[in-house]
Amino acid sequence: MSSGTTPHRGDTMPRGGHVELEIEGMTCASCANRIERKLNKIDGVSATVNYATEKARVDIDDGVATDTLLEAVENAGYSARLPRRADAPAAQDDTQDDPTDALRLRLIISAVLSVPVIAMAMVPALQFTNWQWLSLTLAAPVVVWGAWPFHRAAWTNLKHATATMDTLISMGTLAALGWSVYALFWGTAGTPGMTHAFEFSVARTDGAANIYLEAAAGVTTFILAGRYFEARSKRRAGAALRALLELGAKDVAVLRDGVEIRIPTGELAVGDRFVVRPGEKVATDGTVVEGASAVDASMLTGESVPVEVGPDDRVVGATVNVGGRIVVRADRIGSDTQLAQMAQLVEDAQTGKAQAQRLADRISGVFVPIVIALAAATLGFWLGTGGSVSVAFTAAVAVLIIACPCALGLATPMALMVGTGRGAQLGILIKGAEVLESTRRVDTVVLDKTGTVTTGVMTLQDVIAADDEDHGDALRLAGALEDASEHPIARAIAEAAREKFGSLPATERFANVAGLGVEGVVDGRDVVVGRTRLLADRGQYLTPELERAARAAEEQGRTPVVIGWDGKARAVLVVADAVKPTSAEAVAQLRGLGLTPIMLTGDNAAAARAIATEVGIDEVIAEVLPEGKVDVITRLQSEGKVVAMIGDGVNDAAALAQADLGLAMGTGTDVAIEASDLTLVRGDLRAAVDAIRLARKTLSTIKGNLFWAFAYNVAALPLAAAGLLNPMLAGAAMAFSSVFVVSNSLRLRRFRSVAQ
Repeated sequence: MSSGTTPHRGDTMPRGGHVELEIEGMTCASCANRIERKLNKIDGVSATVNYATEKARVDIDDGVATDTLLEAVENAGYSARLPRRADAPAAQDDTQDDPTDALRLRLIISAVLSVPVIAMAMVPALQFTNWQWLSLTLAAPVVVWGAWPFHRAAWTNLKHATATMDTLISMGTLAALGWSVYALFWGTAGTPGMTHAFEFSVARTDGAANIYLEAAAGVTTFILAGRYFEARSKRRAGAALRALLELGAKDVAVLRDGVEIRIPTGELAVGDRFVVRPGEKVATDGTVVEGASAVDASMLTGESVPVEVGPDDRVVGATVNVGGRIVVRADRIGSDTQLAQMAQLVEDAQTGKAQAQRLADRISGVFVPIVIALAAATLGFWLGTGGSVSVAFTAAVAVLIIACPCALGLATPMALMVGTGRGAQLGILIKGAEVLESTRRVDTVVLDKTGTVTTGVMTLQDVIAADDEDHGDALRLAGALEDASEHPIARAIAEAAREKFGSLPATERFANVAGLGVEGVVDGRDVVVGRTRLLADRGQYLTPELERAARAAEEQGRTPVVIGWDGKARAVLVVADAVKPTSAEAVAQLRGLGLTPIMLTGDNAAAARAIATEVGIDEVIAEVLPEGKVDVITRLQSEGKVVAMIGDGVNDAAALAQADLGLAMGTGTDVAIEASDLTLVRGDLRAAVDAIRLARKTLSTIKGNLFWAFAYNVAALPLAAAGLLNPMLAGAAMAFSSVFVVSNSLRLRRFRSVAQ
């Protein structure tokens, strides 16, 4: 192991605590289980290893050294290192090549070399004189160099007396290559003019004329393709954390001796005072010491209405100032901020997510020992019954060759390719095969409110005018006045007015009353728009009818905005985050899939209950902070529920990662999308229904493919053991199983959306 692989070697952990290790060299979920067992054998250690994130979370008692943990991982056949310290230089990591580049190169070269080998073996017309030697020249690099990751993993498995998919691949490809080399150099397969006749006769042969190079090269290439797409998907595991940290402000205007100085956010210190202008992000968690404004915290809290802040109010880093200029005192910086803690929540949830064991690995763990035992029994039987050594070895090697099905390499990637392609057409992005296993078992779906069930944008819902007042006048005057404001509620009213009237009259003497509303002169009238308190301060009181309308709006979780002019309150404009037109239909369809819907939101309880009632959700959990959302998901899981989470905001990211199945609305933040398992490109909640249906269908297709990929070849094992397997029968079994896998996968193209 290189020195760069295990930084901080020699560190000890004299006190109990938590250690995180980065693991290298895992090729399947079985590897994660092996490392986990090795670590848990150490006294005072409790470890969980996650294959998807390639990390181990280790809880240790007093006196356990980190050296002990690193050595245990190495003894299991893998490498480990402690994460880079926060103060360590990151330049090397920043310039590091994409780790999937080497695998992609291996795949491309193997594919280029394999295609002619397969073509010559399967098409007799291409079998020119000495074609078999060209096949050997092309296939040997594929089996030796292209399949090297499988051979290396198989050797590790052998040292630990275990078997996985890698063992099966390595064993079958090396057996096919080895026997082909024997047949070419010491048998009759190397004779000029040798051909593989296109016939399916069953006849005993000593194998000296048979080569299996197309099987060895084809299996290697197909399974390399599957591993490449898997590795590319896995590399995205840390993208959610990078995206979270990039949400914060990059620089900040700090007040030093009354002068604004622009510095990087990382140089902020606790107690520094900094300026946040309209449209800027708050640099870090702090307390407002000067000014008043509205802060859009929906990204972090899910609260759809901007929060009014003034002196002594707390603000959170990465939220957006949508009102006036404020000065903030920094209270928490770096890893202590709410944004950094949310990043840690996402990482913890990703690392702790239940491991998705590969179907192929589970089958291989049983299948490989059986095949090896059958090959050994075949060899012993023929030698024991007086057969020649050549015939005995031919039969035994044939068992190994036929047990390595070409279709096994196609089974998962082919179904995924077709399924994800069809999903993309429907606005659904599936990140990998491992996420599909949860969809079959999901029984509870947790929905965020803002941006998921609702549009996430404030819109005008209603205008209630006092007696003898015109609704149109109220909307036109309010829209004209609010058009000069940047507040989201103001924009909702202004856009509704412009949509109805086209152009709006000009506003004179516009003034913003911090935290209360706006006033000005429109069409010669003194107009006031804002909270009830603002109009009361101007001597304009609501009539009983308007009071009832405002109270009803608040009880439904909506925002009432009052307008008055010429000394009298005239109307109440009701603004709210509108429900998406298809949300109620989508909730009903989720129930039809056997799922129990629950609304989970950071918004206030009244608004959440009103929206839930409208779309048909019975259970509502409201006013929950981001870390609280993770706790809710964990509690549901501890009750035995398999949970799907649908969300769109930064505040949903950790919960999406914690859930058994995370679905992110593509109209939401990059952080939520990266932390999820499925991304819904459309803002339509019905896409979640399609996603779960398509994921379940794709998973059932993968299982069907795996079954037949094994079944065809298992059926041929008796022929191999009996010494009756010829190259065309082997090729036919592989070709037929591959054709079935492809055609079965293509049926996913007929999948239809519930909206069609």
